[in-house]
Formats: sequence, structure tokens, C-alpha cells
Amino acid sequence: MKSTALITGASKGLGAEFARLFASKQVDLILVARSENELKEIKSELENRFNISVRTIVSDLSLPENVRSVYDEIKADRIEVDYLVNNAGFGDFGDFSDTEWERHEQMINLNMTALTQFCYLFLQDWISRGRGKILNVASTAAFQPGPGMSVYFASKAYVASFSQAIAYECRKHGITVTALCPGPVKTNFGKAARMKHPNGFVKGMNTPSPAEVVAFGYRAMMKGRTLAIHGRLNRIVANIVRFIPRSWQLYLSAKVISW
Repeated sequence: MKSTALITGASKGLGAEFARLFASKQVDLILVARSENELKEIKSELENRFNISVRTIVSDLSLPENVRSVYDEIKADRIEVDYLVNNAGFGDFGDFSDTEWERHEQMINLNMTALTQFCYLFLQDWISRGRGKILNVASTAAFQPGPGMSVYFASKAYVASFSQAIAYECRKHGITVTALCPGPVKTNFGKAARMKHPNGFVKGMNTPSPAEVVAFGYRAMMKGRTLAIHGRLNRIVANIVRFIPRSWQLYLSAKVISW
């Protein structure tokens, strides 16, 4: 019997690449995103290329009630999910006090609340059966505060910390949880976040493709790794910041983000 993967934020960027990679492994898909047209396009592409079943659910997961609705729809159709990829999320550039509250609230709901609720709901199903794999997309932003992107950096710190904690709790149940921490990637993230340099925090920065990051994250997920930091330089920086005084971290982060 085929396995099934649920992927959020699946219409573009890392989410779409995760969909393509799972499809290439003959895994059926449930793809969730806000964009109906883009979901239809990727559904058609993957079903034609890989002869798998792709179910699409159009939903804005920044509205907390929609997480439960998505889960209930899946349960009502008796679909058993084997892989959960919590990829949906966004960032925003600018001082906290200068940004409208509604955007902060949407970011908190999507980056943290939706991810946490999906983990909770599916763990209730998986613990009794003794298997399942979760991949939560965090970021190298998780390892220091980020003046200029304060809520985003804090949300990714939450994702990394939460994922590691429940990974430890879930080991005894045969379930793995992986926090994927990429740096800047060639996606639409920077443009959507209204950053000065959409392809990275620094002008001219060399950034990996979504396919590279997704392949790395997939391998880490399948191996059951808890924390997966993409890129040698990112791994070095993530470890070095632990030994840098907090005041220096704040100064350096603010300079890099506003470069």
C-alpha cells in the first residue's frame, strides 16, 4: 500500500519541491495552500509525471480554525497520513512597531500555531500505531534574535526548540521529528517578506536552490535526524553564535538584516 505525505505551503518554493520529491518516490500527496490555481497546476504535473494520487486542499492556515478543518477533511475520507511536512510560513522586514498588527498575527498563527496543531493532531493518530515522520521547516534564523525581522526570527526559534523537544518525547513511540534549518534559499520568500535583497540577507549572496535544500531535508527526515542545518557555513555560524555575547548577536543580526 502506498504511503501518503501531507505538505503545507505546497504551491511554490520549498513546498512544491517537497511535493515533487515525494512524488518521485511514489508517495501519494495531500497538498495544502491558499492558491487554488497553483495547486491545480502542481497536481496536474505530478499526477501525469508520476502516476500518483494528489489531493489538494485550498486553505489559509493563518486562520486557526482552518487547521482542524483540513485535518477533519482528511479523516472523513479515511486517508492515513505517513509523513507530515509543515512548510507553510512567511517572514516580514521592518521594525516591529512599524508593521501592522494583523501581519504579525498572521505570521504567528501560520509559523507556529498551525504547525503545532498539525503535529498535535497527527501524533494522536500515530502514537497508537507506532510510526510516522514529521519535518518542520525552521531556519538558521532560529539561532539568534533578529532586529528588523523580530517575529519571524522568534517564530523559527520556537519551531526549532519545539521540534527538538517533541522529537525526544516521540522516540519511544517510533515517531521521528526533524527540524530543517536552511539559510536563504532561491524562493519567493525575500520578496514576500519585503526585504531589500530578496534572494538573501546580503546583496549578491550565493543561495542554494529549493531542490538542494529539499533533498537535504528529505534525507534528514528519512534518517530520523532531529536537527538538520543546511550548508557547512550555516552549521558553523549556528554553533558559533552560542559563544558570542548577546549584545553582539543583536548588533550583527541587525546589520546583516538591514544591509
